[in-house]
Amino acid sequence: MAKKSVASLQTGSKRLTKAIKMVKSPKSGAYTFVEAIMDPDNVKDFLSKK
Repeated sequence: MAKKSVASLQTGSKRLTKAIKMVKSPKSGAYTFVEAIMDPDNVKDFLSKK
């Protein structure tokens, strides 16, 4: 993982976080971005998974 980014979003009464992770493809070697919107508690788990 070469880059990670986390932004906080607020929608109404819920607090959400958008996490962006750069993942290297094992086949081609190219990097792709994986984005997810989740609770702030789950961000650490998302960024640590490969």
